[in-house]
Amino acid sequence: MKEGNIQRPDYILLGTIITLITLGILILADISASLSQERFGNSTYYLIHQIKYGLIPGIILGFLAYKVSLSFLRKWSLALLLLNLIFLGLVFLPGIGSNISGASRWVNLGFISFQPSEFLKVSFIIYLAAWLSRSGIKTEYQKKKTKKIISEKISERLAPFSIIIGLISLFLILQPDISTLGIIVLAAIIMYFSIGTPFWHSVFIVLAGLSALALLIKTAPYRFNRILAFLKPEIDPMGISYQIKQSLIAIGSGGIFGLGLAMSYQKFGFLPQSMSDSIFSIYAEETGLIGSLFLILLFLFFFWQGCRLFKKNSDDFSRLLTLGICSWISIQALIHISSMIAVFPLTGIPLPFISYGGSHLLAEMIGVGLLLNISKNTL
Repeated sequence: MKEGNIQRPDYILLGTIITLITLGILILADISASLSQERFGNSTYYLIHQIKYGLIPGIILGFLAYKVSLSFLRKWSLALLLLNLIFLGLVFLPGIGSNISGASRWVNLGFISFQPSEFLKVSFIIYLAAWLSRSGIKTEYQKKKTKKIISEKISERLAPFSIIIGLISLFLILQPDISTLGIIVLAAIIMYFSIGTPFWHSVFIVLAGLSALALLIKTAPYRFNRILAFLKPEIDPMGISYQIKQSLIAIGSGGIFGLGLAMSYQKFGFLPQSMSDSIFSIYAEETGLIGSLFLILLFLFFFWQGCRLFKKNSDDFSRLLTLGICSWISIQALIHISSMIAVFPLTGIPLPFISYGGSHLLAEMIGVGLLLNISKNTL
């Protein structure tokens, strides 16, 4: 890759992103109207809030990410991560951090409040891409054609990789924000194994991850209840299984063509967090199987375009950054949708570009801005 040889961005990828964002605004405008009217006497309150604090600043930050020099970003990747970790620490400080429903995830600076863990997704991926590409494994392999060098280089990385993941995990477990941690770890593992790691690394990381998951479930009863509700949704339909039951009712009610826009019944207080955690179910109720497949295909097409960009790029940092961002957004979409149709336990994560919430949309706009930046510099 040569940054001096500037090309146009990938317009197909840009069109996919614009379609997802536009669809998200339309869905939110529909779902939030009745709730805004009921709570604030204004049917556009949530929509305007999302545009004002999510979409507009997101476009600005996305444009800056599109224009920034990738070599500059690589050089300052550690500083960006450390700054993000500082903000993660601020969530625990009285007067600055906000504790909502027993979780310390928000920083309130008076003029602005945000969720640092959402930005950790992109800052950690940038740092990990810079770190993994630093030793030049690919270059040495091409020069000497020996697998021994690759094995030695990667073995040197397992311990520091585990330490970095452990540090990130500590911050997110204390909040707690296990769903975000899971997405970050999965994206990091995909990036780590894309450089050709030995099989025993896979075994070690999987066993370590399963052990940590078992410990987290044991120390928090509500996590066990989510697993129980997933395995046996009929066990407590008015308690721990209530959300998944209502989600399936909403999706089933949509049928093939849906009930029609603004015609959802479940959004009127039956399905919890209808604008964020459960937004796909409301969308499926109103647009049916056809609309649901269209949205899923958009996310699949986004991932496919990311894979094409990954294959076309010759720069290790850009390739890993592309893979990390595409994996993060695609995994998050997959988990959100899967949890709504009861093929994955409930997590409470937002649907990228669609769910209500400024922090996650800002982070995603930065991520896609970087993807477009990479695409314009790809030979």
